[in-house]
Amino acid sequence: MSIALFDLDNTLIGGDSDYLWGCFLAERGIVDGDYYQQENQRFYDQYKAGELDIHEFLRFQLKPLAEHDMDSLQQWRDAYIEEKIRPILLPKAQTLIDSHQARGDTLVIITATNSFITAPIAGLYGIEHLLATEPEVSAGRYTGSVSDVPCFQQGKVEKLAGWLAAHDQSLDTSWFYSDSHNDLPLLNRVTHPIAVDPDEILRQHAADHGWPVMSLRD
Repeated sequence: MSIALFDLDNTLIGGDSDYLWGCFLAERGIVDGDYYQQENQRFYDQYKAGELDIHEFLRFQLKPLAEHDMDSLQQWRDAYIEEKIRPILLPKAQTLIDSHQARGDTLVIITATNSFITAPIAGLYGIEHLLATEPEVSAGRYTGSVSDVPCFQQGKVEKLAGWLAAHDQSLDTSWFYSDSHNDLPLLNRVTHPIAVDPDEILRQHAADHGWPVMSLRD
């Protein structure tokens, strides 16, 4: 059985869900607006440059989850999905997803963004399987820590290897759609790496290696 893997941020959606969650929290006054926006932008710039310290970022990004109860977080997330995510869903992404589903492929979103944010987005696209950074939960609350290896760069390869073994799957016939050079460790392992609205580093890498380049934007 074939497997189709999809990055999420700036691939299936026209923006970055991590960054937009930070903007949402700042706009709502849930976090210190000026400080949080400044740090949010700093980490996002580091990510785009391939210089992100994922553990430093996650300490920053998961802290608000640990500071609030689950009911409040879920209410805020519902509003965030409506305000920030629905407007940047991409019809061409849904068409691509539907084409893989019609072929009977197994579909998986694999993203560095934590599962609290991304699980509802996967649901909007009708994708059952999600591999994401997993925030740790204890006694019904987030702790601010990560429960497993962050699903980022080489961590995506590690997380996927465990999932493949558990689901009796392989990458023998596999696609991976991504916009980011941060995903090169996994792109280099699939049979069909596809650059989607790629950053400049990935665009050049795709050109050098003869990889297809496509756009899901209007």
